[in-house]
Amino acid sequence: MKITLGKQSILLLGVNGLFALAGALSGTFLNVFLWKSRPDYAMLGWFTISQQLAIGVTFWLAGKWVKEHNKMSALRLGIALTGIFYMLVLWTGTRAVDWIWPLGLLLGCALGLFWLAFNVVYFEVTDRENRDLFNGWVGLLGSMTGIIGPWFSGLLITRMTANTGYRLIFTVSLVIYIIAVFFSFFLKKRKVSGTYRWSEPIHQLSTPNSPWRPLAMGLFAQGAREGVFAFLIALLVYLATTQEYKLGQFSLVTSAVALTSYWAAGKWFKPHYRSKGMLTGSVLLLLVLLPLLWKVSYGTLLFMGIGSAIAMPLYILPMISAGFDMMGTSGENVEKRVELVVLRELCLMSGRLFGLAIFMIAVVNSHAQQVIIWLIITLGAFPLLGWIFMRKQLNKAAS
Repeated sequence: MKITLGKQSILLLGVNGLFALAGALSGTFLNVFLWKSRPDYAMLGWFTISQQLAIGVTFWLAGKWVKEHNKMSALRLGIALTGIFYMLVLWTGTRAVDWIWPLGLLLGCALGLFWLAFNVVYFEVTDRENRDLFNGWVGLLGSMTGIIGPWFSGLLITRMTANTGYRLIFTVSLVIYIIAVFFSFFLKKRKVSGTYRWSEPIHQLSTPNSPWRPLAMGLFAQGAREGVFAFLIALLVYLATTQEYKLGQFSLVTSAVALTSYWAAGKWFKPHYRSKGMLTGSVLLLLVLLPLLWKVSYGTLLFMGIGSAIAMPLYILPMISAGFDMMGTSGENVEKRVELVVLRELCLMSGRLFGLAIFMIAVVNSHAQQVIIWLIITLGAFPLLGWIFMRKQLNKAAS
């Protein structure tokens, strides 16, 4: 039987694609922009920590709104607030570094609202059969925007004087967010039911033999890596080359590889391959980091980026699909899908904050590049820990 996506799934992919494009245009260079205003690892760390705290709190608080009222309004507000964030960055310019915490909290609230609503609607418009296909398309669109956005932005920033290029790409992103809000109105208003249970995440994790416990540890391990990698790798590429164009080129090449790997994973990666695929992906994600121990250059970073782009679908698709499949194992879980999405994000946030805490301890005590590289290697091993926690669950799903 041919696996297909419905019209609402395709429209949701389109809104996500616009959101990803706007983020790819500006998000890739946001931390570089802040670094050029104030070259301080700790400042970027606090900016990221403020985002993660706001994302987690927003998921938990907005869960009641999404479950009992209108999840589509949360989706649109998340997109709109992200646009407002870039408008404020445009307004403050190089003084944005003086407003790290309020700006970080605003961006975190925006992302929290969008991804909470997106994940709930994603669960509602997909099922176990087409979830891997949908995830593959999400990765594919993310890779396509990663090819176009950063390369175009890097080219503009390099060719324009002072911060004119940054102001232009932030403005373009703002316009794209407005377009995404417009298209989101074509998504059907989803039915709401039930009462939001504030303590559900704690209840699930405190229940003996709960299947959410190993998944929570897997998500924690995922978050520990991505919380730091999300901003540090792009900054290292910029520091190694001192050219925004090279960073755009790096994103173009790695996203082009990721496009192919996500397309292949979406087409051929089936549920019974999840455990072996996640193990293979976890090992590869660690191995491609090792050349950085000898030399940090554009070449070794590009090798790492290409290797990660190949390995990431093998690792991340089982993580995503396993969690959402678990939400559909019973009518009771389906009814609690909002709370379980919140649980999933809180586990990721905890992991990200853990990784960022290690990062902050490292950079406060030393700015030596070798310390940063060993930090990357250490956090790069966490996906393997995630597989160790998840392997029994993945094998059970495959049988």
